[in-house]
Amino acid sequence: MTLTTNSVPPHRAGETLAELRAEAARTHELDRKHVFHSWAAQARINPMTIVAADGCYVWDGEGNRLLDFSSQLVNTNIGHQHPRVVAAVQQQAAKLCTIAPQHANAARSEAARLIAERTPGELNKVFFTNGGADANEHAVRMARLHTGRHKVLSRYRSYHGGTDTAINLTGDPRRWPNDTGTSGVVHFFGPFLYRSHFHASTEAEEADRALAHLDEVIRLEGPSTIAAIVLESIPGTAGIMVPPPGYLTGVRELCDRYGIVLIADEVMAGFGRTGRWFAVEHFGVVPDLLTFAKGVNSGYVPLGGVAIGPEIAATFDDRAYPGGLTYSGHPLATAAAVATIAAMTEEGVVENAAAIGAEVIGPRLRALAERHASIGEVRGTGVFWAIELVRDRTTREPLAPYGGSSPVMDAVLAACKSQGLLPFANFNRIHVVPPCTITAEEAAAGLAILDSALDLADQSLT
Repeated sequence: MTLTTNSVPPHRAGETLAELRAEAARTHELDRKHVFHSWAAQARINPMTIVAADGCYVWDGEGNRLLDFSSQLVNTNIGHQHPRVVAAVQQQAAKLCTIAPQHANAARSEAARLIAERTPGELNKVFFTNGGADANEHAVRMARLHTGRHKVLSRYRSYHGGTDTAINLTGDPRRWPNDTGTSGVVHFFGPFLYRSHFHASTEAEEADRALAHLDEVIRLEGPSTIAAIVLESIPGTAGIMVPPPGYLTGVRELCDRYGIVLIADEVMAGFGRTGRWFAVEHFGVVPDLLTFAKGVNSGYVPLGGVAIGPEIAATFDDRAYPGGLTYSGHPLATAAAVATIAAMTEEGVVENAAAIGAEVIGPRLRALAERHASIGEVRGTGVFWAIELVRDRTTREPLAPYGGSSPVMDAVLAACKSQGLLPFANFNRIHVVPPCTITAEEAAAGLAILDSALDLADQSLT
């Protein structure tokens, strides 16, 4: 099974394949000379050049078409080059490219209205940022100012961004080089039944024991010192561990008991990714602050934000909020958000994500788990799934170490790409996170490629 085609993308039909390859070669040359890449040892990388994208596909520098099962960094929820969003950015550029954030502008006002309509509860005020990391930074700042407390709790196996506070909130190895232990962040264990820290055997046990652990951490740290608990509603990069029933409700109750602000990080899980507008909707929980980015406009122009509940918003009615950004609510970015939300609503994109997850991805991944001894667990919802790859199903030894990769994982990913699938991988996991607009046929084709590639993982077990 292969989806790879050596071709010129449809919207670049006026160019030849040779011209695209020449452009790609020049791009790669300049990249290696001048571009400093994130999360990488610069001399050890060989980045793929992308010359075009359309819908659920990207084209590499050789003209190979690949089905994008990564949504890049899990942000192109509406797919690549959606004509409605592209047109909205073009029209906004002709009308008003940029304006300082102290002035109202139509795109920002309308984007805020549309977001507030979709967030749960009364999260009716929106502070716009440039992305998810600074959204989490500002949410924490708001919580600290609102409560007069400093400590913030976040879970291990989490990711909240690469800026100073956000990277310290993060509970994975990317935090280590930048963590001096002075940020006021305390980490705790969240529920993850497959690799339970609590020796649980059922979801109910895992939820109860994880909540008891969190309660103890709060009491031992001192409730009066804790401003906020920050949680990804469904952790993304860390493994797409869907919380067991009752867990987030229990966290909400703990926050209410101790006067702690609950911040839901929906940067990756929000805007349709899980088959709901926001992942917290699956659990019936309303946070005090909700952070977002990525899917709000599918990353077409950088944008993030904090949706603010009434109590915290009231804190700053007569007290200046000490924070801001030059590009807060940038007209091009918020125009893209308006078009994205409108298209998602009118085209049933959120509903499509739910259906694809329930009818195609979930059932087919569970079938793969029956065929491949290297699959320890599959988990997820909507178009937000993870495959946990292991060397041994009994011991659950991962196929790659925590914080790293392995030759077998590298081989599986290379096999996916050679057959026309662009995967998303982290440590010993492959995440199935295509655009929310993917069709059943496209999803099935991508999963067939993954099925073939996983044979290499199985062979490594013998």
